[in-house]
Amino acid sequence: MNFTQKVKSICIRQHSLLCVGLDTDIARIPEFLRRETDAIFEFNKAIIDATCSFAAAYKPNLAFYEALGPAGWQALERTVQYIPEGILKIADAKRGDIGNTAKLYAKAFFDRFDFDAVTINPYLGTDAVLPFLEREDKGGFVLCLTSNPGSKDFQYLTDGQQTLYERVLEKVHSWNDRRNCGLVVGATHPDELKAIRAAAPGLPILIPGIGAQAGDVEASVRFGTDENGELALFNSSRGIIYKSGGKDFAEVAATEARRLRDQINKIRMSI
Repeated sequence: MNFTQKVKSICIRQHSLLCVGLDTDIARIPEFLRRETDAIFEFNKAIIDATCSFAAAYKPNLAFYEALGPAGWQALERTVQYIPEGILKIADAKRGDIGNTAKLYAKAFFDRFDFDAVTINPYLGTDAVLPFLEREDKGGFVLCLTSNPGSKDFQYLTDGQQTLYERVLEKVHSWNDRRNCGLVVGATHPDELKAIRAAAPGLPILIPGIGAQAGDVEASVRFGTDENGELALFNSSRGIIYKSGGKDFAEVAATEARRLRDQINKIRMSI
């Protein structure tokens, strides 16, 4: 089974296109948990237990773990191991470096941590991307058009014929021999998302920005899914995991994850 098939099968089995972002900030987890030996993992464990019925994927953002040094890496490893079998594990690492370095990044994420996919920065070009795409069952989500305001600084630059993000999309098609390449496209760009999906009907798209960044959920689902209402993952991080700062944080996160899962499903079933 290639990575694209894996994404589709997991989303069907989970009846969900929801990706829960584990952007776990030690300063924002409930105070009572901070006394735990591995507070980050204990928080993530509770979130995973509460939301795994509603999620198709989990996406830890590595910055929150790297900032804590060895303890953060240990928490990340325990978290990835704890995610139930049959749910996608995406390393939000945004890696992109020359080929020999990229090979080691791929080895770290796919062998050491057993992630299913990693987000990739394509700025250095083909030799920086291909090491992440050598395994048919492991995937790479290439940054195409990101959700942050600064995306306009470079990604919309044009040579008069196509923008930079359109050029990235063109290259992704050429890299997708093993059907294990996807895109990252922000929910904050609904019109562009519609055009990207039309140009990439068979690519999985990871769509951040529907939570705290206030992307339009309905437009994102209508424009981001394929003709069958599939092949998209909609990520919410802070909007789920920090919905409550009290002892009920996991219960409230579950309620929000279920609400968002159901909202996405209702929209896509109406397409």
